[in-house]
Amino acid sequence: MTGIVPRILLALALAAGSFGLARAEVADADREAFRSIISNQIEAFQRDDGTAAYGYASPTIQGLFPTAERFMAMVRSGYPPVYRPRSVTFGTAADTPRGPEQHVFITGPDGRNWVAIYSLQQQPDGSWRINGCRLVEDSGESI
Repeated sequence: MTGIVPRILLALALAAGSFGLARAEVADADREAFRSIISNQIEAFQRDDGTAAYGYASPTIQGLFPTAERFMAMVRSGYPPVYRPRSVTFGTAADTPRGPEQHVFITGPDGRNWVAIYSLQQQPDGSWRINGCRLVEDSGESI
């Protein structure tokens, strides 16, 4: 019985290490593009410019929300920290098995802290668009 605990701990450590290896650095040019796109979309949200904000969404997202009005309604109701942030700070960008992700630390309108994990999708012309955003309450721990 005592031999199984170290094996389980070793397996967990190897799995954690493997996951860490799966996160590769993103090229500087791509990292800058991610920051620009995300910043521009957040600025468009703050101006209530649905057309501009919608333009930063990937074709996949635009297919789910076929008009800028529907997209903006989804963001207003489901993503208030992104729609009306008090502050925005960019964290790490990494290439994951799911594709590139950019972490953004956001303080929402209610003062709560969040990590917005943006997924990005490269388009056939080489440009990038936002392909999703997950909000995770920021506990101060590493994500």
